[in-house]
Amino acid sequence: MDLLQSFLNASPGAVAQGMLWGIMAIGVYLTYRILDVADLTVDGSLATGGAVCIVLMRMGVNPWVALLCAFMAGALAGMLTGLLHTRCGIPAILAGILTQLALYSVNLRIMDGRANTAINVNKYDLLVSQRYAQELSLDNPLVLLAIFLALLIALLYWFFGREYGCAMRATGANQNMARAQGINTKWVITIGLMLSNGLVAVSGGLVAQYQGAADVNMGRGAIVIGLAAVIIGEVLFSKAFRNFALKLVAVVIGAVIYYLVLQMVVLLGLDTNDLKLLTALIVALFLAVPYWKNAIPKKIAGKGKGHA
Repeated sequence: MDLLQSFLNASPGAVAQGMLWGIMAIGVYLTYRILDVADLTVDGSLATGGAVCIVLMRMGVNPWVALLCAFMAGALAGMLTGLLHTRCGIPAILAGILTQLALYSVNLRIMDGRANTAINVNKYDLLVSQRYAQELSLDNPLVLLAIFLALLIALLYWFFGREYGCAMRATGANQNMARAQGINTKWVITIGLMLSNGLVAVSGGLVAQYQGAADVNMGRGAIVIGLAAVIIGEVLFSKAFRNFALKLVAVVIGAVIYYLVLQMVVLLGLDTNDLKLLTALIVALFLAVPYWKNAIPKKIAGKGKGHA
């Protein structure tokens, strides 16, 4: 009973974190599922978004403007990856690693050589803060995040229903066919990477506000969390959620479920040093489920034919 009570008390914070990282997971979904590109830039661009947002807010910039600047910084990181991939012929996964590596030094420069930069909710007007996660008020981050995600998903649904969004989806489905239709696939991939990493950076800016600090290592392992959210959402809701907007909702729900599971595991006494191991196991498990769904019935059918 005490465990259940502790879980319920901690759930609002876990849900808020899931929604924050759900924005990042949407960015991962755009490259992983829409563009069919393996992009590892996100581990660096998430920290870039956090660093830019917090540093600007400490300078007195409006938090929404700081968040917009974080998006632009993330988009620039995505553009670098896109140019390395499309114009220099570097494989996408390696291009992302190179950009991620470069961003570590860039993020340190942004934060004036410090590994982390704190921001106090008492001194600055933060959009979201962990302090209010348990309160029944408009300051609760769940309120703003729900509205923000609804608007974001609606905007992406509109964009991917327009001509350029369809060109991006066509490029991810079949680049050769897209080029045959006159689509500049190199530019489309670059724009897609810019949009994806811009969203990841926005997530980083909000996460930094929520936890009260930007850290140069805050993006480490972000790609795994993003993939976990995408895979969990697909495995659980792929049959029910066919619409593109609902697929994005499923990704966010996947991120929330991931953080609720982590919260329960921590309450059960798991060493926090093992969380990365647990994350890898969760992702591996959900990645294997679709394969098992197809492979097991085929094996059973094959055995049945053999006996016949």
